[in-house]
Amino acid sequence: MDNSKFDLLNVSHELVLDVYGNLRYFPKEEGFGLCSQMRRASVSIPSNISEGKSRESKKEYKRFLYISRASLEELKYQIYLSKDLGYIKSDSYETINKKIDRVGKMLTA
Repeated sequence: MDNSKFDLLNVSHELVLDVYGNLRYFPKEEGFGLCSQMRRASVSIPSNISEGKSRESKKEYKRFLYISRASLEELKYQIYLSKDLGYIKSDSYETINKKIDRVGKMLTA
């Protein structure tokens, strides 16, 4: 396996774990709203990377990376909103946002 693909998968996996770790502090009423959307968006990122790397052509792989990128942008806004709503502390926001930026750069490379 190409190391860059493995690194991308690992960093995006860490991002999912960070998101899930912070969701436990959200209000219960967000369980089926913002929390659910953030779970889906974050899990979609490494899931599509993983599925894409199993495809037979580079064109197909790139298509899955574009899907991952879209989910990453969705998550980026949701994290920002969560910070402004007071659901995520500033230090957690910074940590997650740095990982989002890192994954974004890796997806673009």
